[in-house]
Amino acid sequence: MSNSEHNVDMDESTMNESESEAVENTDANPSENSNDVGKNKSSDRDSAQQLEDAQQQVTEYRDKMLRVQAEMENLRKRTERDISNAHKYANEKFATEILQVKDSLELGLNAEDIDVEKLREGTELTLKMLKSIFEKFSIEEIDPQGETFDPNMHEAMTMQESSEHEPNTVLTVVQKGYTLHGRLVRPAMVIVSKAAS
Repeated sequence: MSNSEHNVDMDESTMNESESEAVENTDANPSENSNDVGKNKSSDRDSAQQLEDAQQQVTEYRDKMLRVQAEMENLRKRTERDISNAHKYANEKFATEILQVKDSLELGLNAEDIDVEKLREGTELTLKMLKSIFEKFSIEEIDPQGETFDPNMHEAMTMQESSEHEPNTVLTVVQKGYTLHGRLVRPAMVIVSKAAS
């Protein structure tokens, strides 16, 4: 066998070894490659499932948010309506009670034989009824006769000299004042004393 033939045989055997190694590597790689592909497919399926779940959650949250917004809008409208009704009908109970006083006054005026004593008695009963209504609704009378003048509760109409009273004493109540739950509705109109000159 010549050298050249020997070299060709060597090259062929070397090539055969390289080919067999490549084939072995190729044989080994397909299983690894198929595993990688399988993993990728599984990973893609997991990602797709997660995306679908996330989209479903977004849809659910959006629906819940829209429901909450609708409930809030309904609550706002209902509250506005309740406040409006409260303003409109706040005096309903008072109006119902005060109608009794009006009825009593009309009965007195429609009486045919007017006796001054009966008229006075009827007026006193009506006034008593009115005072009862005032108490029921926390309307209090301010009658500061003989008290020290209080600019927060009284309004001075004029001042009169008086040697019998200390200065700034209420001498006369021209018109009584009123408070509602402690809040001034109308000040008492009064005449106040001042030191004699």
